[in-house]
Amino acid sequence: MSTFFFFLFQFAILAYALVGGVFLAFSDFIMRSLALTGGHGGVEAMQVINREVFRWIFMALFLGMAAVSLAIAAYGAFGLSGPLGTLIMLAGLVYLIGCFGVTVFFNVPMNEALAGMETSSGTTRDYWMQIYVPRWTFWNSVRTLACAISAALLLFGLLWMTQNQAQTA
Repeated sequence: MSTFFFFLFQFAILAYALVGGVFLAFSDFIMRSLALTGGHGGVEAMQVINREVFRWIFMALFLGMAAVSLAIAAYGAFGLSGPLGTLIMLAGLVYLIGCFGVTVFFNVPMNEALAGMETSSGTTRDYWMQIYVPRWTFWNSVRTLACAISAALLLFGLLWMTQNQAQTA
């Protein structure tokens, strides 16, 4: 394995864990806390969060890891062979599908729908409590799990590679 991929894998493991940690916080207590505000406060807070996330390092890390995951999956598929290649490829694909894909196809459309709603409306409150909070949190939990799985698969793959290299040296 090249030095470049060795360090890329280490960075990706940390990044997957960091992104997953943010998602875990939302699934574990942030969404529940926002739901306990009675609706209007939670909707307004989530609208602000959804605007602010685009202005911070999280978005660069989240989007950057999609590109990195594509490189990791390609390296696993074409640069490695056997079960190790499959393991590395899966690490990248799980993030691409389970985190990035879920965000694009589930969480973002719900965020966009919420962004256009009036915070004091009864319809908004109903959407927030009956649809948005449970569905958004479910898909966010899927993203959390995908990040954890990607980090674990890549960590195991990196350990396997370094162990094999040490044995052949």
